[in-house]
Amino acid sequence: MTHVVVRIVRIKKMQNSTEVVSFVLSAYGNIGNLKYLYFSIILLWYSSICVSNTILNVVIYKDRGLHEPMYLLLGNLFMNEISTSTSLYPLLLSQMFSDTHEVTLPWCFLQMFCIYTCSCVQLCSLTAMAYDRYVCICYPLYYNVFMSNRRVGKIILLVWIYSFTSYMFSFSFILPLKFCGNVIDKVFCDQQLIIKLACSVSALTSISDLFFGFMSLILPLSLIFVSYIKILWVCLIVSKESKQKVLTTCTPQIVSLANIFAYATFHFVGSRVDIRYISDKIRVILSLYIHILQPMITPFMYGLYLPKIRQSCKRLLFDRK
Repeated sequence: MTHVVVRIVRIKKMQNSTEVVSFVLSAYGNIGNLKYLYFSIILLWYSSICVSNTILNVVIYKDRGLHEPMYLLLGNLFMNEISTSTSLYPLLLSQMFSDTHEVTLPWCFLQMFCIYTCSCVQLCSLTAMAYDRYVCICYPLYYNVFMSNRRVGKIILLVWIYSFTSYMFSFSFILPLKFCGNVIDKVFCDQQLIIKLACSVSALTSISDLFFGFMSLILPLSLIFVSYIKILWVCLIVSKESKQKVLTTCTPQIVSLANIFAYATFHFVGSRVDIRYISDKIRVILSLYIHILQPMITPFMYGLYLPKIRQSCKRLLFDRK
């Protein structure tokens, strides 16, 4: 797919230089008549993500018994899954019927901003949920003091402000870049590949990129790790019944974190190391799998695994009394 011939490259001439005004997403390649099949599958998948996450948000909103800190944090996570998918899938669907797979700079930057901000929100939300479980399990008598609904609302607001400002700092150094190429070997706009296309990259741009990596990945994962180490320590001294309860509430978060960590590792290595020995199709799938699986894993794990949400779903969807 990387050998695809770019037939149209739009540039704007300005005096003695040229300015790239669009990027070409070359990883689509020539999919021929399969585009109709791919379009149908992607549309069905995107619709399923939106419907499943929306249903769970409605369940939490309707059932007053779920108006508790943990479920309010889950509602924020479900909403973010819809936002993350919306930042990717509409452009993905539109590119299925494009011959050149071009994306203008503003749309490419907008997609990149939304994807990276929502990714940061996701990890920060999981950090808040890990802290919630830590307080609940390690300090149950003080749980209502530390984790009131009002405080959870402030935490959710802080998560979004933190994610927005963290990425905005890195994003502000990318906007002024001038590009000497416009072919991105992916099906969406990726920050690392866009930086590689720049004619020159300042030290501040590289530092800001590392800063965002620390703020959005290293710091949240470290806080989550500390929280679960303390939870594990408490599990070693509690009864078997209490251990089962802890595992029930923490397992979905651990599965989500393992999935995110695996993708983050591939994304970090793939963006900085030459992995052309991996086939094009596998690289495309690996670059997308977090956006394909995670938005469906989240409602499945929390919606079907947690008893209170499962029971509320049954009452809302099937109880007609």
